[in-house]
Amino acid sequence: MRVIALSFLVVAMPVALSAAEPAAASTAPAAGAESPPGASGGSGSFGYIKWLGDAAGIAAPTQNKLLSSVAILLALWLVRLLLLLLVNRKTEDARVRYLWRKTTLYLVLVVAVLSVGRIWFQGMDDTATFLGLLSAGLAVAFKDVLVDLAGWLYIVGQKPFRVGDRVEIAEYGGDVIDSGPLMFTVLEIGKWVHADQSTGRMCQVPNSLVFSRPLVNYTKGFRFIWNEIPVTVTFESDWKKAKKLLCEIAEKHGGGTVEQARREMKSASRQFMLVCGTLTPTVYTSVQEFGVVLTLRYLCSVHNRRDSAQAIWEDVLTVFAENDDIDFAYPTRRVYRLKSEGKTVREAEELSREVLQQEREKDEDGAV
Repeated sequence: MRVIALSFLVVAMPVALSAAEPAAASTAPAAGAESPPGASGGSGSFGYIKWLGDAAGIAAPTQNKLLSSVAILLALWLVRLLLLLLVNRKTEDARVRYLWRKTTLYLVLVVAVLSVGRIWFQGMDDTATFLGLLSAGLAVAFKDVLVDLAGWLYIVGQKPFRVGDRVEIAEYGGDVIDSGPLMFTVLEIGKWVHADQSTGRMCQVPNSLVFSRPLVNYTKGFRFIWNEIPVTVTFESDWKKAKKLLCEIAEKHGGGTVEQARREMKSASRQFMLVCGTLTPTVYTSVQEFGVVLTLRYLCSVHNRRDSAQAIWEDVLTVFAENDDIDFAYPTRRVYRLKSEGKTVREAEELSREVLQQEREKDEDGAV
């Protein structure tokens, strides 16, 4: 469909030129005459514009160029309008409509610049010199703008991301909702909002950052991410039973995405060096000072991280409440009562000194 759009625009350019030339070549009224457009050789809107040009003292060649330029711009605008109306009638997909709006806009701008520029620079002997000096001046004055344009060409050609992808670059992160020649716009996530939820703010990011900062794409090739939820139980709890229950919860909420994730991983491996490892949910075991940490790891959609974590935590709270031999752990401080434990202060001090001496010996052995 984009090829059809380009064909329409290319055909519209010579049609507009041929339509503008007869109107621009209409006979001007005699010098000093103030007759209205109907009394002159011109007719319609072009005759009225020519009469205004004569009244304003604009030379005939300049009038011809103005009329031709206006005709080209009108023709291109009408062709783009018809194409967009056709696309809007054929599809309801917002992404497709957005791509057509952007593509036709850029094509119209390029064709308009080339066509109108050809009219105004025609017959100039020093065109190459003029353009060279102009380019040098623009390169110095608009260095950042040129780098942004180069970044846009890189984005369009290499496609490190597309509209709709979730990306992170520098301190900016969010869903790309627009991309232009100078900058792209993201719907911000994170900051004071947890779990990659949207903040509601729109950030405009210069295209030049794709050359100077690492770009993270959450969705290119593989639309799933790994999420981890640590659950800590006390040392006195039946941690093996707790781990089994967590595995069942993880399978319930994360098992349904495994097959789809495996297909996308296999498809992405054709372009990237990806090895399809274990994609099924799992629970890892580790120990902290105040309890046993059971870390639930599972795949979820990029935009479903918070909802999936909420559903898992609700099941964990419900299941643990039904089991008296499983308790959540949290940072605690132990207090020793010497009298109730049958120890004296001297024994406690000696025990403390022994512990400190053992720690010093360990540090010395580690240093050696």
